[in-house]
Amino acid sequence: MAKDKTAYVCENCGQESPKWIGKCPSCGQWNTFKEIKVAPAVRAGGFSPSGSAASIAGHTLRTSRAMRLHDISSHDEPRIDMHDAELNRVLGGGLVPGSIILLGGEPGIGKSTLSLQTMLGLTDKRILYVSGEESAHQLKMRAERINAGQDIQPDNFLVLCENSLEQIFEHIKEEKPDLVVIDSIQTIATDEVESSPGSIAQVRECASALLRFAKTSGVPVILIGHITKEGTLAGPKILEHIVDTVIQFEGDQHYAYRILRSIKNRFGSTSELGIYEMQNNGLRQVSNPSELLLTQDSEGLSGVAISCAIEGVRPFLLETQALVSSAAYGTPQRSATGFDQRRLNMLLAVLEKRVGFKLMQKDVFLNIAGGLRVTDMAMDLSVIAAILSSNVDTPIEAGWCMAGEVGLSGEVRPVARIEQRIAEAEKLGLQHIIIPRYNLSSVNRKKFNIELHPVRKVEEALRALFG
Repeated sequence: MAKDKTAYVCENCGQESPKWIGKCPSCGQWNTFKEIKVAPAVRAGGFSPSGSAASIAGHTLRTSRAMRLHDISSHDEPRIDMHDAELNRVLGGGLVPGSIILLGGEPGIGKSTLSLQTMLGLTDKRILYVSGEESAHQLKMRAERINAGQDIQPDNFLVLCENSLEQIFEHIKEEKPDLVVIDSIQTIATDEVESSPGSIAQVRECASALLRFAKTSGVPVILIGHITKEGTLAGPKILEHIVDTVIQFEGDQHYAYRILRSIKNRFGSTSELGIYEMQNNGLRQVSNPSELLLTQDSEGLSGVAISCAIEGVRPFLLETQALVSSAAYGTPQRSATGFDQRRLNMLLAVLEKRVGFKLMQKDVFLNIAGGLRVTDMAMDLSVIAAILSSNVDTPIEAGWCMAGEVGLSGEVRPVARIEQRIAEAEKLGLQHIIIPRYNLSSVNRKKFNIELHPVRKVEEALRALFG
């Protein structure tokens, strides 16, 4: 019997070391190395602790051999349509055969609901749903709630409540599924590692075995992962390195909207996002988020400005809310929800220095309506307009929106995809849009009926809004 080997692995980045180190040389964190037992090497040709590659799932497995680059086919494999436009967009057009996907999110955000709802819609694929957290009865109740009493397609949807990796591979060999879902990877354990489920060693070994299965059999695997209190995916960092795609399901539980965001994607763009609305019978795709994110009763209220932001290649209109009041204490408060607070402080300094509005002794509170968090720099102009509107208690007229990045000199800098932003504003029925003057040369004004207001400085934009 081979002697067990031990190693030390950094919890933060996955760096390995033969001995304990106080400070990780890779990520620089202190006291993150934990001792683990290294599993015995898998036999040649195998990928799981309990069997060889040729005996799993009955699939024709690929053999590894060196190939010349010009002999390799460059044709894309046909993707699997998930019958979910938002999920297909985030994945880059669908699920690639043989890929391994990691879906992360906070507890209760809807990860299991999203995966179960999507799998129930794949009526042309044989699905094996492995649950390590819920019983079969709980999954049945959730499926009935999602489908509202409709046929749940029991012939192609198989449920397995199991925590042992060896038993999971035995069921895969027997059932021969077209797609495997693991809910969640932190609850799965293998007998080759002597530690509790969810530990660094267990997560790493189980994920590696599932990766080898996916690559050799061509069966895609979806892993559901937990989120730590710091907001990162639980387990070693190597878990994110070995998977093909990392998508995160995020949102505020007090709001109905959920955002599916791609963090890593070997088969598509990482700038795409999908938007869902949580309802009693599951998640509803939001094809036009602008209509939902704009309230209809904000007319006549000060401190509200509409901006056209872009996430990925998708434009949508957002409502920026600001409240400016006299500071009750010596130090004024600066609070931002859904927006970078450091950028808010910079924009307030621009208003003080370049525009001449004294906000040094004022509390400033900023909120992006709908519970969304936006990183688009084109939000700068609407943030400044909302703050000034609240400061002078003067509402912005209905039908106005804006898009522009504000520089430290008070200039309005150009933004990307300006025609898409203008088209989205016109589609929602707005009559005026403020854009950077530099972007005007690339806009075909004959295509749009909305009135364009090009500006070069912040003062010009404020003059157009407030006269």
